[in-house]
Amino acid sequence: MKKLGALILVIALVLTIGTGCGTTSKPTSVSQKPDNAPAKVEKYPTRPINIIVPFGPGGGADQLGRLLSKELSQKLGVSFPVVNMAGASGAVGMAKLVTEPADGYNMYVYVTDTHATLASAKPAFKLEEFTTVARMLKAPSFFFVKMDSPIKTWADLEKKMKDNPGQVKVAGNGEGSIDDVALTYLAKNHGITVNKIPYSNPGERYTSILGGHADVLYEQAGDVASYLDQKQMRPVLVFDEKRMPEFPDVVSTGELNMKVFFPFDRTIIMKAGTSPEQIKILSDAMKEIYDKSPDFQKFLKVNYTTSDSFMGPEDAKKALADSVAEMNKALGK
Repeated sequence: MKKLGALILVIALVLTIGTGCGTTSKPTSVSQKPDNAPAKVEKYPTRPINIIVPFGPGGGADQLGRLLSKELSQKLGVSFPVVNMAGASGAVGMAKLVTEPADGYNMYVYVTDTHATLASAKPAFKLEEFTTVARMLKAPSFFFVKMDSPIKTWADLEKKMKDNPGQVKVAGNGEGSIDDVALTYLAKNHGITVNKIPYSNPGERYTSILGGHADVLYEQAGDVASYLDQKQMRPVLVFDEKRMPEFPDVVSTGELNMKVFFPFDRTIIMKAGTSPEQIKILSDAMKEIYDKSPDFQKFLKVNYTTSDSFMGPEDAKKALADSVAEMNKALGK
């Protein structure tokens, strides 16, 4: 009987210990992460994001890049260094973008002047290689002349161009740029041929007419606002469907039945494959800057932008594709 009692006691102790172990093991099994649990999303951004500007310092793209650098740094807590990479109508900077990983840490200020990299018989790059973040600016271009130029109106300039084929010097960005396309269109459709003078440096381009190195400047009003304010130059033609309120006496290509507009856009793009979540974070921040930043509102005003300038990722993507298609059509491609 003593042995039987001892056996019963041992069995009871084993059951008690087994039960106790079972209860202490449950929290361990619950705390283990299931195999199909989503990976932890990395905070973004965590380090500097480069803003690649495809032209030299001082131009409109550079101005936008530096303003965004300041505003985005304040909003997202990391620095946004501006990297100027001029050359080949934007192809040098674009090559930099596509050779970097699609990790969300390189963006590019795409301007209409860089269409040549996408719109040509053998484009250096394809739209599919990029993704849009936001369109920040839309504005028309102009023909400007020096304030004391004998050319007072578009009629004066048109007559001089037609009387002197290929002699009137027009300063622009160079082959394949939007001004090159506009001038090619005028030659093909209106018999107006000029001597194209390319400048990759914005500052040199702006002052070319002031120094007598060119007769006419093809540019956006905002880029030369300081020269307009100082009455050093004036517009004689706006490449838009109608006249601008700021320049009521300046005739538009639309009213002249010249179907050449090419509004000048500045769109932020990144390499295709960049995370949609990263794109959204940047686009949302840019929309808030566009809507609420006093400095950005001032920037829009001095650049004579249209009220529909801002576009989010999808709308900006369509606008960019349509613009490239329009450029190809103008070139007869």
